[in-house]
Order: sequence, then C-alpha cells, then structure tokens
Amino acid sequence: MIGRLNHVALAVPDLTEAAERYRTALGASVSEPQPLPEHGVTAVFVELDNTKIELLEPLGADSPIAAFLAKNPRGGMHHVCYEVSDIRAARDRLVASGARVLGDGEPKIGAHGKPVLFLHPSDVFGTLTELEEV
Repeated sequence: MIGRLNHVALAVPDLTEAAERYRTALGASVSEPQPLPEHGVTAVFVELDNTKIELLEPLGADSPIAAFLAKNPRGGMHHVCYEVSDIRAARDRLVASGARVLGDGEPKIGAHGKPVLFLHPSDVFGTLTELEEV
C-alpha cells in the first residue's frame, strides 16, 4: 500500500536559520518558505536525491508545530510522509485495521498541492505519519 518515503519533517524554532544551515553548511538545495495557513505552518523543502527534508516553523500560536516546539524547544523530528496511490483507499484500509486518522478523516491539500492525511502517532509506533497521494 505505501510507496516511497516522500519526506521527513523537522520542526524548527527558526526557519530562516535552519534553511540557511542546510544551504551553507550542508550544501543543499532549499526551497523558498511556503506559508500553509490551513496547516498552521510555514515550510521549506530541502531537496535530496532520494527524498526531501521538510523544515516546519509555526504559523501562529495555534499551530501544532508551536505545541511541538513548546515540548521540544530546540526542534526535532515531527513526522514522516509516505506516498500512496489512492489516499481514500489507504485511509479506509487503515481505519478498518483500527488506525485513527487525525482531523475529520477527509484528505486536505498539502504543501505539494496533493491530498494528505495524518495518522495518530499511537497507531504507528509513536510516529506521526502523513500519507500523500501521488
């Protein structure tokens, strides 16, 4: 059901500093910041040959990333994202197996302009997991 690893997301306290570190110290190609108000974050993507790293900064006080950084002020791994060919079929299969989809259970448009869903971390070995339809 799951395809390739799309990205690993890191919550960071300062997006500009984090993007610059990836750009200068690691020599990575880094996208411009992309505000995603519907998700409460601003994101940049670090492009790698085989996947991406998504750097996330809170966009507003109610951001889930703000809550994450309150517990982890230096930042850290927030979630992993796997590709699926049919997000609704994947959701239905997961729900039937007892997994919980966060939010209202309906896909939302993610940073890449494609439908995404998040699975409760308790149902995936303590890891917040995003599915993205490709």
